[in-house]
Parts: sequence; structure tokens; C-alpha cells
Amino acid sequence: MKAVCFGEIMLRLTPNLYDRFVQSEKFCASFGGGEANVSVSLQNYGIDASFVTKLPTHEIGQMAVNSLRKYGVDTKDIVRGGDRVGIYYLEKGASVRGSKVVYDRAGSSIATATKADFDWEKILDGADWFHFTGITPALGDNVAEITLDALKVCKEKGITVSCDLNYRKKLWTKDKAREVMGTLMPYVDVCIANEEDADDVFGIKAEGTDVNAGKLNHEGYKSVAKQLADKFGFKYVAITLRESISANDNNWGAMLYDGVDYFFSNKYMLHIVDRVGGGDSFGGGLIYSMMTGKASQDIIEFAVAASALKHTIEGDMNLVSVSEVEALVKNGGSGRVQR
Repeated sequence: MKAVCFGEIMLRLTPNLYDRFVQSEKFCASFGGGEANVSVSLQNYGIDASFVTKLPTHEIGQMAVNSLRKYGVDTKDIVRGGDRVGIYYLEKGASVRGSKVVYDRAGSSIATATKADFDWEKILDGADWFHFTGITPALGDNVAEITLDALKVCKEKGITVSCDLNYRKKLWTKDKAREVMGTLMPYVDVCIANEEDADDVFGIKAEGTDVNAGKLNHEGYKSVAKQLADKFGFKYVAITLRESISANDNNWGAMLYDGVDYFFSNKYMLHIVDRVGGGDSFGGGLIYSMMTGKASQDIIEFAVAASALKHTIEGDMNLVSVSEVEALVKNGGSGRVQR
């Protein structure tokens, strides 16, 4: 089985522990990005994962490539060229202080890519699954057109397509997101969203829900999933359900709608090490579960457990195995030492 993920990988710079930007003299460097994080998860689960992007030929570009290669991700279809790797700065929140992200990604190689850079017929040859997020088309009209080209080839080849809506207000407006994503969604089979994305992108809101107060209404999310599926013809809609108690403590679960029935996962109480990449780790678990033919309830349980584990891991990427995820699903999260 082969999955192809398309998007941007960025250099991540983070102050030590919970230091603020203004007080930090040293930053920890690593790499991450929505689709890149998914590709690492899938490769760790035994799926042949390929990541596609455009990166400069210089050493920082090569560092980004190497960050994927060390986990076994196929990087042969990464286009080399352009001038820079996108950067994001992350200040980790604590208690009542939320995390902050500052982007420095304008003019990155992928943002300046052209349609001629990607031979999708070749890249998608033999692929079973294609994954992208709403972040990728938000990088520019050119990247949205490249994404559409890929989706058209997926449709021709019968490749299953998943999309995490991932609305980022620092990249585009809600109106622009609605316009562009509306043209891409008819090609998508599996839609992944969180408690805000459906509202921000398509104006579909879960009634009786206050994400800031940590109050969730399951019936409201059923309605959101059905509206999304009815509007675009998705085969599955998965919605993550985060109850924010503080920057460090969240309750975490999810729902899966398969066009007929609704499946809710177990809920995990999380004390967070690093929440960035939490949604991507959910997507990776979801895709793996679907590609391996799990039943709907098992799909959502695996995806949520995988993501719960990611919240305990520093960095963007979810570095866990199938057996670790399955053990959490089966035994719960006591955190006892494994000997």
C-alpha cells in the first residue's frame, strides 16, 4: 500500500521549554508541516509513504529532506529549486497562556512552485491514497492549481483522497478559503476537520458548542458531519473534539460519520507536552486504519489514541508504532513504566 502526501515542510524554531520569544537566547531547530507529519506517521505504521513538495538545493533544504528520510519516508519526488525553506516560530503556552505561532514563510520554494514542477501521472503511479490539507492551497493561487491538478489525476486513477481542512487565518481569509476549498472538495473522499474548521471554511457550525469553555455537544457535531457529507459527497467525515481546560490540559476525542452511522471514540484526559501536530497525527492514524480495512469504530479509536500519544511527544511528528497505539486503545493510558 502506498500513500502520497503533498504540502510544505518548514523549519521549526522553538525557545527552550516554556520560555517566551522575547526572553529566549537559543532556539531548538526541527522540521514539520501538516502533510509531512502525516507521511511520517504512515511510514512508522508500515505504509509506504511518499512526501511531495519543493525545497531549495542548499543545505537547509537538504536538512528538511533528511528529516523525512531518517524515518523512511520516500523523498524521491521532492522537487529541488527556489530560494528558501519556510520557517515557523513556536512559543509553547502554559496554564492560562496559550501557545503562539509566528510564520516566516513568504516566498518559500513550494509557495513559488509552478504546475510544470510536478508530473502527477508519474508521482501518483501505484498510489492508493493521496492526502493534503487546507494549508497547501492557502499558500497561493499557483499552489491551489497544482493541488487541483493532483486531485484530477487521483480521480482518473481511482485513488482515495483525504483532506484536513486546517483553516489558517494568517494565510488567507475565510471568503478566499471558502472559494478555493469549494472547488477542491468534490474530489475528496475523506474529510477531516476540528471544532472550528467547518465553521471557518464553510460556515457550518456545531450548535450548543463553546470551544473556549470546553463545552461540546455531540448532536451538534453529528449535524456538522452530515451537512459536510451532503454538501460535497464525502464518504467519511472525521471531526476531532478538543475540550480545552488549559494550555497544558485537554480532553481529546473524535467522531466518525460514514454516511449512515456516527461513531464516537473514547475520551482521553491529556497533560500536554507538545500539541502541535496533534491533528496531523489523528489524520495519520485515520488513514492507516482505513487503508488496512478496520471497522468504523476501530478506525476512530485508533486515530484518537495515536493522536493522544502525539501530545506526549516533543516536535511536530508522531513517533509511535502500531503496537503502542493498539496498547493504548486496549489498556488505557495509565502511563505505567513498561519493563
